[in-house]
Amino acid sequence: MPHAFQTDDSRLPPIAEKVNARERLEAEDALALYRSADILAIGWLANSVRERLHGDTTYFNVNRHINPTNVCVAACRLCAFGRKKDAPGTYTMALEEAWETAASGYSEAVTEFHIVGGLHPDLPFSYFLDLISGLKQRFRKVHLKAFTMVEVAYLAKRAKLSIRETLEQLKLAGVDSLPGGGAEIFAERVRAIICDHKIDGSQWLETARIAHDLGLRSNATMLYGHVENEEDRVDHLLKLRALQDETNGFQTFIPLAFHPDNTPLQHLPKTSGMLDIKNIAISRLVLDNFAHIKAYWQMMTPKIAQISLRFGADDIDGTVIEEKIYHDAGATTPQGMRRQELVRLIEEAGRIAVERDTLYHPVTRTETSFTVAV
Repeated sequence: MPHAFQTDDSRLPPIAEKVNARERLEAEDALALYRSADILAIGWLANSVRERLHGDTTYFNVNRHINPTNVCVAACRLCAFGRKKDAPGTYTMALEEAWETAASGYSEAVTEFHIVGGLHPDLPFSYFLDLISGLKQRFRKVHLKAFTMVEVAYLAKRAKLSIRETLEQLKLAGVDSLPGGGAEIFAERVRAIICDHKIDGSQWLETARIAHDLGLRSNATMLYGHVENEEDRVDHLLKLRALQDETNGFQTFIPLAFHPDNTPLQHLPKTSGMLDIKNIAISRLVLDNFAHIKAYWQMMTPKIAQISLRFGADDIDGTVIEEKIYHDAGATTPQGMRRQELVRLIEEAGRIAVERDTLYHPVTRTETSFTVAV
């Protein structure tokens, strides 16, 4: 590092000693980090861990989001995407439409389809199995990252199957891994306010545990900047870390900034850049068994994501063509970003851009084809 650790916050030097000795941080350490105003010192520590793990490498991928339906039985106060089935603005893609969406509108060959949607009260489980198998037949080389733990649990309930049976059938149809959404904040007090129609935190973790046991890797998220407090965030991180100790099935952690516009919580202020960066940094320091921390540019803006590459993040996500969920909640970032623009953001931050697939294998490509190193 260019200089020794420096801070005026007396709570931070003991934490720095732990970080330098590669010792695990505990709850009181994480709380001290959240309560400290010395973002540069916290960032210095997070960057030291990031560079120890990844050097200057920063990962991105070429991916496309597919949101098959916005019809949803849940009425989460955090959400501007889901709608009741008889509400204006609802849509549900026919299978052919979903497959055409996957193929259209972008010249570069994608390595990942990211598939999430609403909890539709009428679509049968077979629709989702056919959606996945049809995509796999048409795009054999594309990794299918499909359905949050919340969606899996809902599909299981509708199909009268166990979580394990549901995941086994999805895997057989062609699901390669699971996204990390729906985790929100695990604390029961918070979930009762923002997402009381969803599975609880323990059910989310158990669904992830079963997926990992079946060989399906997943991501993990934390939604912050609404009604949670610092203790809730720390509790969330430690529960994810404990499950990762058990399964080693999480690939990436993604802190997600809450976007209040067009939601029942729109009276809340938007997150600040300082809070966004602090969550990246603290995540890197606490989640010592997670290989990757992602700065999701769609939610925190490309500029803040770029800064985060010096505050613990080693991944900036991907091209994310046609993202709907966060834009319905007021995100003003572009709906997609070209590969060369992502490379520019990374390189201007002084990092080395490495294209990856979903499982972090390096990708080499021409404009319309790609090869994954395995």
